[in-house]
Amino acid sequence: MEKKSFWQKLSSSREASLGMVLVILCVVVLILNPTFLSPMNIGQIFRNNALTLIMALGMLCVLLTGGIDISITSILAFSGMTIGMLMKYNKVHNTFLLFLIATLIGLACGLLNGVIIGKGKVTPIICTMGFMYIWRGLAYVISNSAWASGADVAGFSDFGKDGSIGPYILLIAIYIIFFFVMKWTKFGRKIYAVGSNAAAAEISGINVDSVLIRVYGIMGMLAGLCGALSVSIYASAQPNMQYGKEMDVIAACAIGGVSMSGGRGSVLGTFFGALIIAIIAKALPLVGIDSIAQNTVKGVIILAVVLLNVVTQRTLYRRNLERREM
Repeated sequence: MEKKSFWQKLSSSREASLGMVLVILCVVVLILNPTFLSPMNIGQIFRNNALTLIMALGMLCVLLTGGIDISITSILAFSGMTIGMLMKYNKVHNTFLLFLIATLIGLACGLLNGVIIGKGKVTPIICTMGFMYIWRGLAYVISNSAWASGADVAGFSDFGKDGSIGPYILLIAIYIIFFFVMKWTKFGRKIYAVGSNAAAAEISGINVDSVLIRVYGIMGMLAGLCGALSVSIYASAQPNMQYGKEMDVIAACAIGGVSMSGGRGSVLGTFFGALIIAIIAKALPLVGIDSIAQNTVKGVIILAVVLLNVVTQRTLYRRNLERREM
């Protein structure tokens, strides 16, 4: 048997190539700023980007079916603003109950997206674009020109404050659950089947509409959960919170090798993609790049990593064809 070269081993796995990108990125930043990988900075990378890391898992499921959801940060704002107002006006203060309320609001929003896309056969980007404005608008309506300050959410913010292990435990638990579901359950296999070929999946007995509804429900549920987590981490609730951050979530999936046409992607790849986004966000200010230029540099890095993924995928596809010919 012919021994594979290092490049062949690296290019045979998207996750391996992403891991190498992470290593190279960290080495470069360490050279420019030796304090980058201090325990405090590592903790902040995960805490400050927990929302992107979590919502990227929901977006993974949506993209695997060949869809997209750009309403996620609006759902986040709607659910977060709702519990912020509940605390501001002394209606609810129990941390678990507040997380549950926000998660259920997100689930309801996501299921509505899923029903319209699955049963109504509306194009996902059109449906979620409409709801992007609706949910964000409702966040402003609920706020009634007010916002929940640190004093209003005192106690609840202890879960996500700097030094608390709450966000890390939540992050680890969610990733373990998704890794298990996507790799070893029938539902996970159905998601991949629908994204690979919806017509073939339907013929094989899979209820495609049901899968789509559940997938968008999961995305909404995670967005709602992140609404509560955002209020807890940043100790405030405002209707414009996380505005525009859905692009980071989609970029994390794209970097992680998730196909925008469906059927291909993994939890590990998504984690690496979201981590690359998180490291870039933390590293650019530390290495002295001006805030005006940060988005440009971030865009260049994202494009470079996505191009690497494309090359890796083409290499894998070509090798698979060669094996078939043999």
